[in-house]
Amino acid sequence: MNRAVADEHSVMVPVGEVRLAGDLSVPPAARGLVVFAHGSGSGRFSPRNRAVAEVLVEAGLATLLMDLLTAEEEAEDLRTARLRFDVPLLGGRVISTIDWLASEPNVGELPVGCFGASTGAAGALIAAAERPQRVSAVVSRGGRPDLAADALRRVRAPTLLIVGGRDTEVIRLNRLAQAKLAGESQLVIVPGAGHLFEEPGSLEQVAALARDWVLQHL
Repeated sequence: MNRAVADEHSVMVPVGEVRLAGDLSVPPAARGLVVFAHGSGSGRFSPRNRAVAEVLVEAGLATLLMDLLTAEEEAEDLRTARLRFDVPLLGGRVISTIDWLASEPNVGELPVGCFGASTGAAGALIAAAERPQRVSAVVSRGGRPDLAADALRRVRAPTLLIVGGRDTEVIRLNRLAQAKLAGESQLVIVPGAGHLFEEPGSLEQVAALARDWVLQHL
């Protein structure tokens, strides 16, 4: 599947009193839809998540990359770093996005997966706990699934936790979170990779792992 032939367009997702900007890519005969949940000051322009999304689109999966914070909230977060750790807020916005997508042409009936990075992983897992009939798979990249707290025990969607081998504290936190997950889960440690998977070849491993997990479980 060639990304060039995917239908790509910008969307505005209504969430409560705000609207969140996103980029939706839908390849021909899409087999599923993956919603990206960013965290820790990141957004839909994250080069790492866009690189992963390209691999998913090439595999026939639609992707939605979106900002979980508005421009005004981003400005506040740059000053305070408060909102990036507001996991209930992030989770609620992922849930609202999944609900909105159900009525969108071309993707409304597709099975849904969530890809979460950093604190966005906790938001993705909260969404999986609250929408078990809609979310069929979850992938966390360098995530903080532990921040999903009590929601972990209600996550039945198969969950893949990917952590860099040099990210020792996050490995520990992922193991604690994995022990609480109700459904199938797997923890994969990418040797030699740090928290941001900036080492040569490491992000390609993340993308391949995510692609295979989502295709297997959607």
